[in-house]
Amino acid sequence: MMRRALIAAVIVVTCGWTSARAADAAFTQFVASLWPEAQAEGVSRKTFDEQTRGLEPDYKLPDLILPGRPATGAPSQAEFVQVPADYVKEASIARLASEGQRLLQKYRAPLDEIEKKTGVPATVMLAIWGRETDYGRYALPYGLVRVLATQAYVGRRKDQYRTEFILALKILSEGVVTRKDMRSSWAGATGLTQFLPSEYYKHGVDFDRDGRIDIWRSVPDALASAAQQLVNKGWQSGVRWAYEVQAPAKVDCTTGVPELTKPIGQWLREGFVPVRGQKLSATEQAQPASLLQPEGIYGPSFLTTKNYFVIKEYNFSDLYVLFVGHLADRMTSPLPFATPWAASKQLRTKDVETMQRGLTRAGLYKDKIDGKAGMQTRAALGAYQKSAGLKVDCWPSEEVLRAIQAAR
Repeated sequence: MMRRALIAAVIVVTCGWTSARAADAAFTQFVASLWPEAQAEGVSRKTFDEQTRGLEPDYKLPDLILPGRPATGAPSQAEFVQVPADYVKEASIARLASEGQRLLQKYRAPLDEIEKKTGVPATVMLAIWGRETDYGRYALPYGLVRVLATQAYVGRRKDQYRTEFILALKILSEGVVTRKDMRSSWAGATGLTQFLPSEYYKHGVDFDRDGRIDIWRSVPDALASAAQQLVNKGWQSGVRWAYEVQAPAKVDCTTGVPELTKPIGQWLREGFVPVRGQKLSATEQAQPASLLQPEGIYGPSFLTTKNYFVIKEYNFSDLYVLFVGHLADRMTSPLPFATPWAASKQLRTKDVETMQRGLTRAGLYKDKIDGKAGMQTRAALGAYQKSAGLKVDCWPSEEVLRAIQAAR
C-alpha cells in the first residue's frame, strides 16, 4: 500500500515537473517569437538574446489567466477598497508634505524651470513623485522585463503588454538603465514617477540634458517627464485641480458625474460655498467644473476642474487625485480638508460588482463592471435610491446592496 502511494506521489511530482517544464518551454518559445517585433523597434540581436536568455515567467503575478486555474484578476487597489479617511490619511499627507517642502527647496531651480515651461506647479510634480514611490524611497518589488514578458504571455491584456515588453527591451538597448535597476510594480510601471515603457517614449524628457531620459535616477528627468505627461493629456496652466466647497443641505448627489459641468460661479449661485471663506476671482468662477462627493452626501465636497481629470489619467481613481491634489496643497498650506471624512466602511470589490450588475439590469448604470465605486457608480446608486424611495446619499452601503439584490 505504501509502495503504491509512493509511486503515485512520484508520478504526480514528475507530471507536475514535466508540465511546468512544458509550460516554461512554451514561454521560452513565445518570447523567442517576439524577435521580429523587437528588431523592427531597433533592438539589436545581441540585446534581445542577452535580456531574454534564461528568462522565466512569474506565475505568482496578479491579473493572469492560467490554464486550469481560476482567473485571479487585478489585486484590490487601495484607491478602490479603502474608505477615504484611510487612503488620504492625515499622518501620511503630513509626512509627505513635510518632505515635499524640503525637496521643493532642494530642487528649486529645475522645478521652477519645468513649471515655467509646462505650467504644471512644482508641488503637483512632487506630489505625484511622493504618491508613486515615496520620493524614491519605496523599493519597487519586481523586475520589469519579467513582469512584462509574463503579462504578455498569460496576462489579461496580452496585446498591450506585448508592446510594453518590446519597448522595455528598446530602453535597455539604448543603455539608459540596467535591467537590475529596471524595477517595477506588478503592472509594469517603472521609475521614480511610475511610467509604462510606452509612456516613457511618449512623455519622457531629458531635462538634465545628459543625452538620456533617465526616470530611474535623475530626479529632474522624472519630474519633467511627469509634468510633460500631464501637459500631453491636457493640463491647463493657472487652473487649480479642485475647490473644496460646502454643499447645500438638499444637494442632489446624482449630479456628481464628469459629464455634468457648469461654470463654478453657477455652482456658487446654486448654494455651494467655498470653504473657509475663500474668495474666487471672476476668472476662477468662469471655469467649468463638475461636482465630486467621494462619500456621497457625507464627507467633503469638491468642484473639480479639467486639471482634476488630467491627474486622473495618471491613475484612474478619485482618491488618488484627491491624495495628489491635497498633498500638493499641503506643501504650501498646513490646512487639512475643512470637512472631515465620515465613512467608516467600504464594500468589498465583489459586493460593488454585484451592485453594479443590479444597477445595470435596472438600466441605471452603463459603465464597466469593475468593483470600483467611482463617480458613475455612485450617481447610478443615487438614481436607484430615488426610484426605490430610499434615502438618497449616493454611498454604496450594505443596506442598499441588500435592497438591490432583493429587487431581482
